[in-house]
Amino acid sequence: MENNQPIIQFKNVSKQFDNDPLVLDHVSFTIEKGKFYTLLGPSGCGKTTILRLIAGFTEATLGDIIFEGKKINHIPANKRPINTVFQDYALFPHLNVYENVAFGLRIKKFKKSKIDEKVKEALSFVNLAGYENRKIEDMSGGQRQRVAIARAIVNEPAVILLDEPLSALDLKLRYQMQYELRELQQRLGITFIFVTHDQEEALAMSDEIFVLDKGKIQQSGTPNDIYDEPINRFVADFIGESNIAKATMVEDYLVEIAGKQFTCVDMGMNANEPVEVVIRPEDMEITSVEQGMISVTVHTQLFRGVHYEITCLDNEGNEWLVQSTKKAIVGEQIGLRFNPEDIHVMRFNESEADFDRRLDSYSEGETNGE
Repeated sequence: MENNQPIIQFKNVSKQFDNDPLVLDHVSFTIEKGKFYTLLGPSGCGKTTILRLIAGFTEATLGDIIFEGKKINHIPANKRPINTVFQDYALFPHLNVYENVAFGLRIKKFKKSKIDEKVKEALSFVNLAGYENRKIEDMSGGQRQRVAIARAIVNEPAVILLDEPLSALDLKLRYQMQYELRELQQRLGITFIFVTHDQEEALAMSDEIFVLDKGKIQQSGTPNDIYDEPINRFVADFIGESNIAKATMVEDYLVEIAGKQFTCVDMGMNANEPVEVVIRPEDMEITSVEQGMISVTVHTQLFRGVHYEITCLDNEGNEWLVQSTKKAIVGEQIGLRFNPEDIHVMRFNESEADFDRRLDSYSEGETNGE
């Protein structure tokens, strides 16, 4: 399947139920063929509504949904080449594994020999060959999930939607299924759209992530983009652990934090503009007070197995979280060091569109010699 080709597009899509506030607020995005996408956000942010709109289980209030170049707003769910794997898997308990997977093919009136061929192929893909006659009630949570996925892929859909399918699994099995799902998607080459509220899950599995809050996409991009370059406080705070502090953008590539000026890699803002900065805990190095860029006092320390999690306070009242293999002593003064590229500067409540416009404007100004 050829990549980099749009398969689904949302154009200014809004969804409202009755007179309630908008669940989705003028959302636009593009999904490309053959990639693993994740819709990530807290409960009520609109991610499952997007999934239901793509599947055809509900209709948009405003805007257009495009599938392979054609508007599908009013196309019923059973006419779309899209299958959904639900949170509870929605398997038929009275049917065995074979009949669960074969169900859609029988509805489409495939010949028995073709059904047999496709069911066995799908079960082989999800490592369930030989389980054809097994009852659903006799299977583990991970096995049931594989049956649900086999039932989805047996119809050879263009897109598979996954609505928090790992949430009911225990932690160890959940990690295992993350690897299996990612590997399966790459082998099939089918577009996967995955819904979760688990940040680690999204970062581990995705080609691209859409971070949602209050019915809007706050930021989209690769896991590295989202983690290393958060657009605003919500994204920085929602994705992983973050140190977020108020600061002043003195000029391009120079920011003032806690009363000291530091070189950074950000630009395109106003001189002396109030901003916020993000520094990830793992990017902060413990050193002596003399060698430190910021002097702090150790407040608490917890051992997390692979590292110590240390909270510190500076003279300005800022709290700094540090993840380090070095042990500290509560109450002692230490120094913290970080690199210019570890400082990420954010405008207050900047949207992704505002961010893109700012960088485009700055680039045009540089090109014109301004």
